[in-house]
Amino acid sequence: MESRLTNLVTIIGLSKHYTGVHALNDVSMEIAAGEVHALCGENGAGKSTLIKCLSGVTVPDCGAIQFAGSRLRPGDVAASEQAGIAVIHQESTAFPDLNAVDNIFVGREIKNRFGFLNHKRMREEAKQLMSTLGEDIDVWRPLSELPLANRQMVSMARALSRQCRLLIMDEPTASLSSRETEMLMLTVRRLRNQGVSILYVSHRLGEIFEMADRVTVLRDGRHVETCAIPEITEPQLISMMVGRDTKSIPRRRTLDFGATQLEVIELNGDGFADISLAVRSGEIVGLAGLVGAGRSELARAIVGLDRYWSGEVRVGGQRLPAHSVHASLKRGLVLVPEDRQHEGLVLPMTVTENMTLAVLPRLTRLGLVDRNKERQLVDDLANRLNLKAASMHGSAESLSGGNQQKLVLSKWLATAPSVFILDEPTRGVDVNAKSQVHQLIGDLAAQGLATFIISSELPELMTICDRILVMREGRISGEVNAETATQEQILQLALPDSSILNA
Repeated sequence: MESRLTNLVTIIGLSKHYTGVHALNDVSMEIAAGEVHALCGENGAGKSTLIKCLSGVTVPDCGAIQFAGSRLRPGDVAASEQAGIAVIHQESTAFPDLNAVDNIFVGREIKNRFGFLNHKRMREEAKQLMSTLGEDIDVWRPLSELPLANRQMVSMARALSRQCRLLIMDEPTASLSSRETEMLMLTVRRLRNQGVSILYVSHRLGEIFEMADRVTVLRDGRHVETCAIPEITEPQLISMMVGRDTKSIPRRRTLDFGATQLEVIELNGDGFADISLAVRSGEIVGLAGLVGAGRSELARAIVGLDRYWSGEVRVGGQRLPAHSVHASLKRGLVLVPEDRQHEGLVLPMTVTENMTLAVLPRLTRLGLVDRNKERQLVDDLANRLNLKAASMHGSAESLSGGNQQKLVLSKWLATAPSVFILDEPTRGVDVNAKSQVHQLIGDLAAQGLATFIISSELPELMTICDRILVMREGRISGEVNAETATQEQILQLALPDSSILNA
């Protein structure tokens, strides 16, 4: 118990300024040995910059970090790793062309006494690490062939394979199923009991109140307060994060819907079978299911990113050519993908370039971009989604995760779609931004947009949707009324063996 009272990390007056914004402004905080310390704040509050300073990626303008009694060398990733700091990033940092074994041991491969790679030992240790996280995957399979959640779990295994003293977890459950989240929480508790300190960053407040010992709130780059979890309520925490009381979005009232805009008829493809569904103008239809149920594969096939073997997709009553993204865009069918960094954005390009990429022909005249039109469109969309960026001419990769998600949304909103497919639209988005996205989706539906939402957050689907379809092992297992459904009903339809709920 004495070790719990000893500080492993002491941050003193840390500041970091980028052009036009103070990412961190005189931030001081402490992390005790063997505690789970939550870090909360809106997107752009400074959480990512603080993590980068701790891990040695970013050099602060001023201030110091004391780690285990010694000053941590700024801007030195190797020194941070050697000190015992490991980071699980919000976006998977895995190498997609390598398998799980290579990803876990890259840069510190195990060799035998002859200096050759000890493949057998690395394989055994990789399988053991994945088993600890509740995963049973082929560790020799390239990660590009695995779902995003599996890739994220491999990144976690890589971090856990090091003898870390401080484990930084940035939105670790954002792409995980409920089962995988439970396994992760068990791992967090086990590490804490072993004396490992954990800095836990999450917008899922339920996880924070379940696991954390203390929570520190950042707002606009400043330290607001550090509180013990038993001494604070969720509404108080939200108020500290946003600087005001927030109003929850009321449950969406069912509207009179128009004609069918999206119709999927007996679609069969890789990961799904016999899928038939329809979404009407002004309707919001949700799709629930466990990770690996085939939800993202279905969405990609509908918009033409992936091929399907049989069946058809109709938009506005007209059949779409199979595997034609161009035809989908022309008909007003768009997809906001789950993996925003690899599939939603071109990270080295500017915020403006990403936002207008899908509508360039509309903004050009005689081969030249009309900068006034471009600026007007960007300003309108940025204000509409409350997108925070130091500069619209800065790169997309400079944005926080939540603002990157807003950028993907704005890019496709610029096309004025008639059918909007959203795959995990609020993944990694803070509580206030999530409310804004929900309000935006409701407003678009009221204007006649047909919306199809895939989400792992059942309360989200139950709040904003009119109907919820549930997928299980690649097939639609049922449909529920969002207003009257319970989470237990949806889970019973999603689980391969509903008896698990009663185990």
